[in-house]
Amino acid sequence: MPEGHTIHAQARRLSRAFAGSSVSVSSPQGRFAEAAALLDGGEFVAAEAAGKHLFTHHKGDRIVHVHLGLIGKFSVIPHDAGEGEVPVTGAVRLRIRDDAHVADLRGPNVCALVTPEQHDAVLARLGPDPLRDDADPDRAWQRISRSGKSIAELLMDQAVLAGVGNVYRCEVLFRHRVDPFRPGKELKRATWQRIWDDVALLLPLGVAFGQILTMEDQVEDALTWLGSSPEEVDAYTATLTGDGHGTHFERRFSVYKRTGEECRVCGSHIRTQKIAGRHLYWCGRCQRRG
Repeated sequence: MPEGHTIHAQARRLSRAFAGSSVSVSSPQGRFAEAAALLDGGEFVAAEAAGKHLFTHHKGDRIVHVHLGLIGKFSVIPHDAGEGEVPVTGAVRLRIRDDAHVADLRGPNVCALVTPEQHDAVLARLGPDPLRDDADPDRAWQRISRSGKSIAELLMDQAVLAGVGNVYRCEVLFRHRVDPFRPGKELKRATWQRIWDDVALLLPLGVAFGQILTMEDQVEDALTWLGSSPEEVDAYTATLTGDGHGTHFERRFSVYKRTGEECRVCGSHIRTQKIAGRHLYWCGRCQRRG
């Protein structure tokens, strides 16, 4: 399932392509046809991300709620209107198009026209999203500090912390040597603050480069790029369509999907166990902090 940085990147692609434009909206697959007809020809106002939820806002307080689920994809590609219609490939639930871009949504778990009240209700159910300006880490801490569940479980609960998925969970807990089985109510407040600060550092890199970066050398390189070459980063980000991962950096992690391999720090074997529906990866020797 896409993690929060993917959804925020998607929202930015959609806004960059369509915000302020009159758009054609259709449902080639047919399952969203009635709602698409209400949006067709209207103004695309903006796209918004909250955790793993995506919203497209259209004139007249009309909002499309999208959740990609496990297999959904939402591509945005340049399109020259003078070259004719872009062929439909696969089961496209929703197509948004203007004279310069076409966006196709395939395989979502949710694609629904919702009211502003329904939109607000979705946001109210979510924990703070580190990529949003309105994020408050204390809201998450209030739930974590009262919970007997492990921090590994809590980080996957979107009602506690929105947008973080399994890769970030595993890697951030390792980065701070946190015992993933430590109950939330036994976690130190300072440890939670370090986790939050790190997620807030790493997620924007995921948005910019289209991939999850957690290895320290890669993080430092990415931060240097963002600081010294913002135009180059923007140019690279603009090439990403949402169909796949970015390829600027080698795909490399400390613990994620490294079961049985040697820990890069201490040499002991990386362990795995299913927690909150996903496989947790951790180093039993390094990760003892509470």
